[in-house]
Amino acid sequence: MTASSASSAEHRSGTAPGGPPEGAPQLPPSGTDPGKRLYGDDSGLLAALLEGMDTALIALGADGTVTHWNREAESILGWTAAEAVGRRGLTGWAVRKEDAGEVESGLLAALRAPGRQVHEYALLTKDGHRVLVRTQSSAVRGHDGRAVGIYCAFSEVRTQIDLERSIALSEALFDDASWGVVLVDADLRPAAVNARAARALCTGRTALLGRPLGELLSQGVEELEGAVQHVLAQGAPPDPAELWVTLRSAEAERPRRCWRSGFVRLASPLSEEPSPLGVAWLFQDITDTKQAERDGALLRFRSQQLHRAGRAAAECPDPVEAAAVHLDYALAGFADHGLVDLAQPDGAAADGPLDAADAGPEESAGRTGGPPRLVRALASPAGSPGPCLALPGPGLPVAYPQGHPAAQAHERRGSVRTSAGHDADDGWAADRKWPEGSVHGLCVVLRSRGRTLGVATFLRTPARRPFDRADASYAEEVAARIAAALDLAGAG
Repeated sequence: MTASSASSAEHRSGTAPGGPPEGAPQLPPSGTDPGKRLYGDDSGLLAALLEGMDTALIALGADGTVTHWNREAESILGWTAAEAVGRRGLTGWAVRKEDAGEVESGLLAALRAPGRQVHEYALLTKDGHRVLVRTQSSAVRGHDGRAVGIYCAFSEVRTQIDLERSIALSEALFDDASWGVVLVDADLRPAAVNARAARALCTGRTALLGRPLGELLSQGVEELEGAVQHVLAQGAPPDPAELWVTLRSAEAERPRRCWRSGFVRLASPLSEEPSPLGVAWLFQDITDTKQAERDGALLRFRSQQLHRAGRAAAECPDPVEAAAVHLDYALAGFADHGLVDLAQPDGAAADGPLDAADAGPEESAGRTGGPPRLVRALASPAGSPGPCLALPGPGLPVAYPQGHPAAQAHERRGSVRTSAGHDADDGWAADRKWPEGSVHGLCVVLRSRGRTLGVATFLRTPARRPFDRADASYAEEVAARIAAALDLAGAG
């Protein structure tokens, strides 16, 4: 292997990797004790500085004699300080004769060139192996400004490449990574944020720094902080975690997000015992994937419920009992209460067939537009769990107020959703003649053979979310089965 050499321009700032800073010790001519020549009587201080360096360092006088050789140089090349100091040049022991011209000319060139010179040389270890090193060499000048020697700091190219690779990886994570990356310090505050994480958190990269996580997230912050504290104390968990969080930022289209999160504890490599510097939090937004999984699982469950309800209803000799079975099965995982109100023929605002000649007398009367008279036929227990029961009839009409969701559903022949919202009071459900504790309602019309039979109402307590369009579609499917059963019983 031939040594490769590359000279760089003067480095105006910074130091050699682990090497002496600008204004390094000046080497007077050889012939006196190195420590006294550099620091007078402070030879102990010089020895401590040289031996404590993390980078190999050697120094040569103007005549090429080795004057200093620290412990890291011994670690890389195998030659001890006692074996190296005092030798003239490096040829024949630290450098092969074939490489000697290039190495020594490059080192001695530092006596004449300003600033630091960067080269790569192939040096020789004590056991005869060649090792490629990257050097930074600079002249050491005496009190009169004349060059009296050179110092050369070096490290293995492999080590330098590993360092550069680590730096490149860090830069890539913060510039091009497909994951959001947040470095969280031991105080649980972001210390560095990449662009993708800033976009996910709907804020700027610098705006996040030093702010508590609670200012960014309104929900899920406890789980996130707990995960970071666990990683700081015990290390990263083996598998990524899925965290559901709610953003405080009003810019987010959907503030509630699911992030698949991984955590890595950062520790200083310079301390004898691991000293945590913080935690790297890497996350990826999987909200759409999780929502699709949830929607698929919910659809499968509801399809199974409809199938089970159909089989159970087929075994009921009474069609009204079959309707109650359908209502029972529909409530599982869907709503907390279910009600079925049937329209009285003499006051129902039902809409029958388009041909008036085919309409019954009650249908024709329904077109006059009078408010519907709804009588309770089925209801789930409001106080304790149990099956839905058919109420003895005929009963009294339910005193629904004007504009009640059930009356609207009956009039529109469709579904009506309503919710108490965040400012609901205790009388919201009572005003609508619904069981206590109800805060979300869904009213679905019962239609069979082109006639409106009544309204089915599904209610949820605060423990559940409001009804959405998918819930309305499922409720309409259930209502069609209930209506068919009630129509069979002659209840319409």
